[in-house]
Amino acid sequence: MHQRTGSANLPLHGGHVPRWLSTRMAALGRVIAEAIVHEYGRDEFLRRLAHPFWFQAFGAVMGMDWHSSGITTSVVGALKRGLAPIRNELGIYVCGGKGAHSRRTPDELLEVGDRTGVDAGSLVRASRLVAKIDSAAVQDGYDLYLHAFFATVDGHWCVVQQGMNETRREARRYHWQSENLPGFFESPHAAIEGRNVGAIVNLADVRAERSRAAGLELARGGPARTIAVLRRYGSGNAAASLPLFPEIEPVCAPAPCPLPHLQLPDRHEVLASDVMLRRLHGTLAAAADAGLTDFADLLLTPGVGARTVAALAFVAEVVHGAPSRFSDPARFSLAHGGKDGQPFPVPIEVFDETIRVLKRAVDRAKLGSSEALAAIRRLDAQARALEATVLGPTFESFIAAERALSDTYGGRTVTSRTAAPPEIPL
Repeated sequence: MHQRTGSANLPLHGGHVPRWLSTRMAALGRVIAEAIVHEYGRDEFLRRLAHPFWFQAFGAVMGMDWHSSGITTSVVGALKRGLAPIRNELGIYVCGGKGAHSRRTPDELLEVGDRTGVDAGSLVRASRLVAKIDSAAVQDGYDLYLHAFFATVDGHWCVVQQGMNETRREARRYHWQSENLPGFFESPHAAIEGRNVGAIVNLADVRAERSRAAGLELARGGPARTIAVLRRYGSGNAAASLPLFPEIEPVCAPAPCPLPHLQLPDRHEVLASDVMLRRLHGTLAAAADAGLTDFADLLLTPGVGARTVAALAFVAEVVHGAPSRFSDPARFSLAHGGKDGQPFPVPIEVFDETIRVLKRAVDRAKLGSSEALAAIRRLDAQARALEATVLGPTFESFIAAERALSDTYGGRTVTSRTAAPPEIPL
């Protein structure tokens, strides 16, 4: 039976994603998705999207602000743009999005049905039920404003939704997945991210069956009965309304095991406490040990050097890492920085080289030559093997070095005054 995979507090964050970054996010998001599907299949990509920690790390490695709720909107938008040209080839379709785009989800799913022959009616029903459950059945103080539906040609799906609490300036992200879904009203969420801001009404929980039955009985009885019950309750005679419920006490599900909780602070700065240093040291050591010799066949693009190998090591973990590897998503912002300059400006030259190298590896794998993708997989394995013993620079010295070399790598933020770099083609 599906269970939540964790939770996180996501501070609201204003601003916009500039074109120079959004096109690169789309390109990197596309090639990472292709690599995962090639190595593990479409269903595994849905599982990754349904994991809240992986989703946050995925956005961070693409240069978005590591801690903000804006990662949800930008990742969904990047995947929708990036996968559109290859959606038929890949067999994955991204529908919906933020605001008005979310309302187009049913029409887009019907189009998927026309293209693939998949049962679009069941997908549309799932989309509407998920949206209604998280906006009405789950009343937790957050108003939905984003609904993204990821569907495959196999009829499997994943939903990522996000709600906003303007008073607390926080967002809550909800993850759903069709795999092993016991039912829409049997504790169906794969995960819900966000801070509990008070009493939560969750009629989708399996233990709320009596409440759902009572509500249905009231609805069938018409407004007069509902008003009568409310009047009796308001008079203080709460017992008068009890016949609406079964007399037998429900058998509650056993208390779930504690789940990982990701606390994302309001501050923009990435601190050493946000990162598991042994994992960072393993990544840096693997990149240094690999060098250009071991990756000669992979790194054929002129100018690709050790800094790109380090970025590729972070990307390799996003592609191959187990769920437990993403408990510190801030670490993945050390691959390509952040658009607001935290932990350092986005190194455009490194970002572009990462995309080119990974795209070349995926393209070659499509033609039957998997050596390049295998090299990236080995890079991830080597990082995990080294992290238990290797030592490395302090976090502060690593960040200082990156900032000192920022101009060398074409470092850029949303406030940069120089001409924007050219867009990168998909």
